[in-house]
Amino acid sequence: MSLILFNKPFQVLCQFSAQDGKATLADHLAMPNIYPAGRLDYDSEGLMLLTDDGKLQHAIAHPDHKEAKVYLVQVEGVADAAALDKLRAPLNLGDFVTQPCQAVRIAEPEWLWPRNPPIRQRADQPTSWLAITLQEGKNRQVRRMTAAVGLPTLRLIRTAIGGISLATHPLMPGEWMAVSPQHLTP
Repeated sequence: MSLILFNKPFQVLCQFSAQDGKATLADHLAMPNIYPAGRLDYDSEGLMLLTDDGKLQHAIAHPDHKEAKVYLVQVEGVADAAALDKLRAPLNLGDFVTQPCQAVRIAEPEWLWPRNPPIRQRADQPTSWLAITLQEGKNRQVRRMTAAVGLPTLRLIRTAIGGISLATHPLMPGEWMAVSPQHLTP
């Protein structure tokens, strides 16, 4: 049984099959019979888990298992206490209400790699960084949450799933490594 950690680069599809000339996992991982355990949007970066074990894939990806996921988010604007309180509380996004989560303002991580292409810079618009930890993970949830509190997401990087983190398993975008599935539990 294999568990692969992969640092998904910006603008890579979370699938192996080609689509519309966009980069896919196949451009970075040449391993047969492994499958993503969960997804990241095309325009998001960071930690993905892949496995050749169907039960493990289900255990990681299924919403009932609620592995904590940590995201670093660069937003347009300054995240004040009121915005952070709104992010932490259940937030009505129209089609669902989020679960309570952790959200804190952080300094830009020194270890973070530059994005290619870089995000747009606007001299008259400050940005800030947040660390958001979710127990759920609905489609484009973090982006929708920050937009709902007036802080559009500029950059989104998943850094941890359960007990597996890019802090303890440093990988640059496009790099991968195999680990034991026991690392999932903190």
